[in-house]
Amino acid sequence: MANWVSAGCGVIANELAQAMEKRGQKLYGVVNRTQEKAVAFAKKYGVQNVFTSFEEVCADPAVDIIYISTPHNTHIQFLRKALAAGKHVLCEKSITLNSEELEEAMQLAKEHGVVLAEAMTIYHMPIYKELLKRVDAGDLGELRVIQMNFGSYKEYDMKNRFFNRNLAGGALLDIGVYALSFVRMFLSSCPDQIASQVKFAPTGVDEQAGILLMNPKKEMATVTLSLHAKQPKRGMLSFDKAYVEMYEYPRGQKAVITYTEDGHTEELRAGATADALVYEVEDMERAIAGQPEVMKLNYTEDVMRMMTEIRKQWGLTYPEEE
Repeated sequence: MANWVSAGCGVIANELAQAMEKRGQKLYGVVNRTQEKAVAFAKKYGVQNVFTSFEEVCADPAVDIIYISTPHNTHIQFLRKALAAGKHVLCEKSITLNSEELEEAMQLAKEHGVVLAEAMTIYHMPIYKELLKRVDAGDLGELRVIQMNFGSYKEYDMKNRFFNRNLAGGALLDIGVYALSFVRMFLSSCPDQIASQVKFAPTGVDEQAGILLMNPKKEMATVTLSLHAKQPKRGMLSFDKAYVEMYEYPRGQKAVITYTEDGHTEELRAGATADALVYEVEDMERAIAGQPEVMKLNYTEDVMRMMTEIRKQWGLTYPEEE
């Protein structure tokens, strides 16, 4: 089993430590901006190494994989150091702010012969792997339309990270990345036509958006996002022989297929929401053992390209890009 280090001690880092425990392993180390939090985290999960700096993590030859769960806009700084030090990296979404940063990170990973991946649960949940088998077998016919909803109700506090431009806030990078990753997983190719509408929050980040996508095969997708209006986390795939509904899709475990001809339904169940990070960890270890394709970095690249283009249409930039 690989030696993992968590960079960050937030919600995701706690889930990562719990996922490790489910697999009968422990994190090798932890590093955090505030040392006291790292010490408390290490004590809670029996983590043997508390590093004092990210540089120290990169310098430890025993470290195999670094999981980065710091704010979006800090990812590239950590990616540069970790990849250059020859460490494999699993990075929280959104992996970078834009395509340019991602290309730089991918080039570094290639130069140093390491695996770089985004921690996008959708690519690793068993339900999607099952559903793709059904799609590939032709049971559902040709894909026509995908409809995605994701709405969170965040307090209208312009200082929190969701609305904070200095922390790369906004609906697209925070929740839109899930919807677009789902879309990319089921479309036969990346959309080459993108139209959108946006409502900005007082801080200048995107609070609400509608996105319309189409690829060269004329498969279409619509995405509706909001940070200040609750919506079901619903994904709907329409094929010419059936449609598929998926609720709570970022960590889905159930899909309902309704067949067009006679209206009968079928329920698919696979995996468990609670084990989302376990699947990510397992796939990442598979990737460093010689199967990098399981991490779907090509999809991550396409999604980042879409988000970069959408923000360009909106004229939305972050301080790091100016």
